[in-house]
Amino acid sequence: MVRKTKNRLIELVLGTMPKGDKFLSPFYLIVLLGLLFWACEGKKNKLGALYTGPLEIVNQVEVKYSEQGKLKVLMKTPKSLRYQNETKVFPDTINISFFDSLGTVVTRLRSDSGRYDQNLDVYIVKGNVRVVKSVTDEVLTTTELSWSPRTRKVFTEKPLSVINKRTSEVTNAIGMDAEQDFTRIKFRKATGIYKFTGP
Repeated sequence: MVRKTKNRLIELVLGTMPKGDKFLSPFYLIVLLGLLFWACEGKKNKLGALYTGPLEIVNQVEVKYSEQGKLKVLMKTPKSLRYQNETKVFPDTINISFFDSLGTVVTRLRSDSGRYDQNLDVYIVKGNVRVVKSVTDEVLTTTELSWSPRTRKVFTEKPLSVINKRTSEVTNAIGMDAEQDFTRIKFRKATGIYKFTGP
């Protein structure tokens, strides 16, 4: 509709020019410049919003961390999305395996989703987080855990629960700090149900 109107105006202006004039009068020149300006403004207004979606999508992701040539951590997830601020989002299930010095898996972690914060150099997993320590047969559950590759520490400020399947002991806590393979765990505010055997 706008283009038809512009074309019609140009035809009217050009059609009303005297046939013998070789130069445009100032009136016609102003009208033509106005039409050109109007056309340029129309194109400028058609520009869309800035793109805020992922810059990169990677499928079947495997992230490996080694120390002195030995694999320590292996993370697997179906998809990774990288955004402009270098944050990586893992929208699907995440599975992480922690290895000992002999290359044996000592701890497994599973969560619904996660992300990597480039600025903090921290991986954060969320949703039905479940950590299984195979050596001690303990299961830790929480809603969120963070892991720092730089400090090799795992931590959270969220409520959590640890169940020892061998002894049926339960530890409930709010907040935790642990080694990345969960060999040592320090609870911040803990309560629990324990079995004691006396003499």
